[in-house]
Amino acid sequence: MPLFGKKDFGRKSKKDARDSEKQPSIEDKYIVKDLLGTGAFSEVRLIESKENGQMFACKIIDKKALKGKEDSLENEIRVLKRFSEQAKGEGGEKKMFSHPNIVQLLETYEDKNKVYLVMELVTGGELFDRIVEKGSYTEKDASNLIRQVLEAVDYMHSQGVVHRDLKPENLLYYSADEESKIMISDFGLSKIEDSGIMATACGTPGYVAPEVLAQKPYGKAVDVWSIGVISYILLCGYPPFYDENDANLFAQILKGDFEFDSPYWDDISESAKDFIRHLMCVDVEKRYTCKQALAHPWISGNAASNKNIHGTVSEQLKKNFAKSRWKQAYHATTVIRQMQKMILSSSSTSRNSNPQPKQ
Repeated sequence: MPLFGKKDFGRKSKKDARDSEKQPSIEDKYIVKDLLGTGAFSEVRLIESKENGQMFACKIIDKKALKGKEDSLENEIRVLKRFSEQAKGEGGEKKMFSHPNIVQLLETYEDKNKVYLVMELVTGGELFDRIVEKGSYTEKDASNLIRQVLEAVDYMHSQGVVHRDLKPENLLYYSADEESKIMISDFGLSKIEDSGIMATACGTPGYVAPEVLAQKPYGKAVDVWSIGVISYILLCGYPPFYDENDANLFAQILKGDFEFDSPYWDDISESAKDFIRHLMCVDVEKRYTCKQALAHPWISGNAASNKNIHGTVSEQLKKNFAKSRWKQAYHATTVIRQMQKMILSSSSTSRNSNPQPKQ
């Protein structure tokens, strides 16, 4: 397809134009149905296969709105294709480079104005919404969720991919079933490691690793930090780092300044706290890898408590994650600008201590 792999999306040769006219459109194969969600440059719609009635999700990207950010789309497609490829095994059988906890890209289409990504349909809803709706929720439940995320991210890392924007909004339940698996979605900021080192500041405030904010070269360890932040929230319902002022928020993250506040953490096991400390470790060399995290007793053993913590966690989730600011993605330039302000004002700004959860 002419879009993918080209630097200039707007200019096409006459041959490209003729080729695009010959290509099948998404309407040839699918019935486009209900709107499932919207984003800054795209919308997601339910689509139905004309061949067998099977339902899929279709991410529809507006080329005009995406102008200047085409590389981001190309990168997302390249990463998703890596986890949706087929290859022949030693015995000639088809082997998928997919993972059960990573949303798959199935097909791509393009017309004059839009790009269409046909993806696996995930219908179980967002992580926090499901926890709030549950009647019972324990450390063991949280451990099981994090294990699935770690297994998927470990697989991504083994394939040379860093997600770079792991956060609760990108963790979705596959279905409404009680025992549904968790799925990792949204690879818009993900990166295939070429040299093993990246330097672009990106991510979401509150989940981004300190080395990213410090504008240092970084690698796969940034995803582990984000999983540590998610683990913390899953056990208490509020974020480890928070401040209305982004410069102060970044200062907390840079120092790894978080606490296990009483009474919210009084009933949480020491094993869980130890696990989190190893993931949210400012020293990248000492921070766990996904494999090390998977081997921790809180994940692989019986250290996770079975005590019901639903009441306190769901109450805090409802209070602390209603704000839309936690759903805003920061572009690299925004983060860098905020960091520069923080550095310039650090000598005169008095930083607030790590906030207590809302009462």
